[in-house]
Amino acid sequence: MSNSSEDTSQKTWLRKLQYKWKLESLWQVILVLVVFACTGMTVLWIKQPIFDLLGIDRSEGGFGKTILYLLLVLPLYQLILLVYGFIFGQFGFFWEKEKQFLRRILSLFNRK
Repeated sequence: MSNSSEDTSQKTWLRKLQYKWKLESLWQVILVLVVFACTGMTVLWIKQPIFDLLGIDRSEGGFGKTILYLLLVLPLYQLILLVYGFIFGQFGFFWEKEKQFLRRILSLFNRK
């Protein structure tokens, strides 16, 4: 495969994200992806100390530990996402996504 066709497919992929996320530039798409990467790495880095602090042994699996992990780490992930979004100048984008996420969560509990 030639470099030019590879470059075109990457641009197409980034352009699709730009359109989907309603971003102004490819540079903004890259910054958003960097925020997601930094957030994920940070959560992986702090997960073990949090579990150690709570006395949770991760050597054995279990449904309860998975639920506890989700209840603890998911809100922390959302908060870290906003912090990195602010650092990289993308707070507005992530704040809007955060509000959408919260609306979806709340709609699960508001169904009649």
